[in-house]
Amino acid sequence: MNKSRPLFKFFKSLKGLLGSRGEKISDITLARQSIEVKDRVFRWFKELIFLILGILSAGFGLKGFLLPNDFIDGGVTGISLLTRVLTGYPLPILIVIINIPFIVLGYFQIGKSFVFKSILAIMGLALALTFIEYPIITTDKLLVAVFGGFFLGAGIGLSVRGGGVLDGTEVLAIYLGRLSGLTIGDLILVFNILIFSTAAYLLSIEIALYSILTYLAASKTIDFVVEGVEEYIGVIIISHRSEAIRVMITEQMGRGVTIYNGTSGYGPREDLKNTEILYSVITRLEIASLQNKIRNIDPQAFIVMNSVKDLKGGMIKKRQFKEH
Repeated sequence: MNKSRPLFKFFKSLKGLLGSRGEKISDITLARQSIEVKDRVFRWFKELIFLILGILSAGFGLKGFLLPNDFIDGGVTGISLLTRVLTGYPLPILIVIINIPFIVLGYFQIGKSFVFKSILAIMGLALALTFIEYPIITTDKLLVAVFGGFFLGAGIGLSVRGGGVLDGTEVLAIYLGRLSGLTIGDLILVFNILIFSTAAYLLSIEIALYSILTYLAASKTIDFVVEGVEEYIGVIIISHRSEAIRVMITEQMGRGVTIYNGTSGYGPREDLKNTEILYSVITRLEIASLQNKIRNIDPQAFIVMNSVKDLKGGMIKKRQFKEH
């Protein structure tokens, strides 16, 4: 049975009401609207699951590893942990208060939906830290740094997949990046250097060093959760057998290809010749296979590869952090 049928019936009845007022809505329009509503409900449900899992994972990383050992992390979470160690104020309250300016900034930089989901995530984390009794897993400093960072990073990454954030540092980095021209990564690095330098001065160099290890574990886990296992690679191919290579990529590898018209060669301008330039996007795991297949077709083919950080649509769809 078609799951969108109840929604279609709902819009069908709505059509009758509107029709009585002289308005006409086609059955195709009603079917399309019912499918859109179903997709929107499913998307919100999926994002809610990501937010809940992110809250539980981050809470486990904090209460099961970092808090009992007075370790800190980078970003807003690190500032909250450092403030807790120095002042003794409850971490749930600090996480909420310190994130407020970043959430307000996010309202103007990203949008209402992002702010709503971020508030849900941050308040949920505060409640989890207050009411859930997580077990203390270990006091071994190396294990605390690695696995505390792993679970905290997984929580932050899952919240990003859910459309919100548990840590507002990147919101500020986006804002300052637009003003200064610096990259988001550079700005986040500067923030964390300040945080860890403060920790080294106020706490100890040892705790600061372990906290840097925690941050590295968390950041790598965030990348893994948000980006997924596969890294996408953009490939530019210049060959006199471009058509054979195009057919191989589309038919054997199942990837799309864009063809540019260009010129190639070197020396005097009269030595240049027109050529087709192929561009395709593959995963990191397919690099060796693509190179071998191209080599079998044209050993002299010129190949350029570079990482693709943002990808939308086409035959490969990358997960996006976007406003709905």
